[in-house]
Amino acid sequence: MSTHGPAEAADSGDPGRPPADHDTADPAATTSTGAAAAGRGRRQQPKKGSLLRELPVLLVIAFVLALLVKTFLVQAFFIPSGSMEQTLHGCTGCTGDRVLVNKVPYWFGEPEPGDIVVFQGPDTWSPEIAVEEPTNWFTGAALTLGRAIGVAPPSEDDYVKRVIATEGQTVECCDPQGRVLVDGEPLDEPYIYQDSPLDTGGSGGREFPPVTVPEGRLWVMGDHRSASADSKQHMDDRYSGTIAVDDVIGKAALVVWPLDRFTLLDSPDIQPGQADAAGVVAPEPAPVQDTAALAAPYVLGLGGAVPLTAWRRRRRSRGAVLTGPSRRPPGTGWRRVRRPVHTRPGRESQSD
Repeated sequence: MSTHGPAEAADSGDPGRPPADHDTADPAATTSTGAAAAGRGRRQQPKKGSLLRELPVLLVIAFVLALLVKTFLVQAFFIPSGSMEQTLHGCTGCTGDRVLVNKVPYWFGEPEPGDIVVFQGPDTWSPEIAVEEPTNWFTGAALTLGRAIGVAPPSEDDYVKRVIATEGQTVECCDPQGRVLVDGEPLDEPYIYQDSPLDTGGSGGREFPPVTVPEGRLWVMGDHRSASADSKQHMDDRYSGTIAVDDVIGKAALVVWPLDRFTLLDSPDIQPGQADAAGVVAPEPAPVQDTAALAAPYVLGLGGAVPLTAWRRRRRSRGAVLTGPSRRPPGTGWRRVRRPVHTRPGRESQSD
């Protein structure tokens, strides 16, 4: 009778199975338990303070998108001047309107008569407002940010006026009814507030001689004619009072503040006689198209922010799932972390 039978029977089992001795603590099990606990801690860690970790990245994304939107799409402006009363409030004692200037309409076209435009005035124009220049980098950055969101006064050379005539047209004043003429036809201007007086002569009167607008330039005037330093007031400069099309920043499209004045700014057909003389039927206003053009920058901005945020969250979630050992059974698509070779049960007998 062999004395080695029971031992051989005990050793003849599956070498990959753990030994039958249960009195000795399994170091592999202890290691696995510790690793699993550490893995659970790592998986839960991204949830703690995740907003604080993502906030700087989201702020950078928002800043970049705001800069792109301001440069190419829309820009907010604060109107401190009363030259566009009462279309835009800005006089002393009034609540200055904040307007959104849409740059999209002039990507493939040019300003048309009736458009309200914000532009950089020629060096021959005197500022309508006085802006205190920043004394250090901090106040300069604050002023730049305030101008970007429309809560600070614009630069001294930024103006807002209405386009009256474009290149090649001849503008003058007045006909017997005191109306401005373009190519001999009177303009239809229902927006005028406190027009300049007639038959007074000089720069304070309403009359001015004919001016032919040069190529690539515009003749602009304020809606508050008696308080607007516009093209008429600068007829003696080398540009005959006109401004360059390239200096136009964009089209004022929407009053966003104060809320009780929230409204779209239209562009009326102020030269109906021109279309009648040419035998062309003037197109009807297209409020839907104007609204779509105004909404396009916001749609593009949102379309840029959402994919970036979703991509970052997806990467963060994927990193949280793949850290630490998995507690899911095999075959479910979850990665199983294998133990190191030297800690697997039965390896000692196989190596022998």
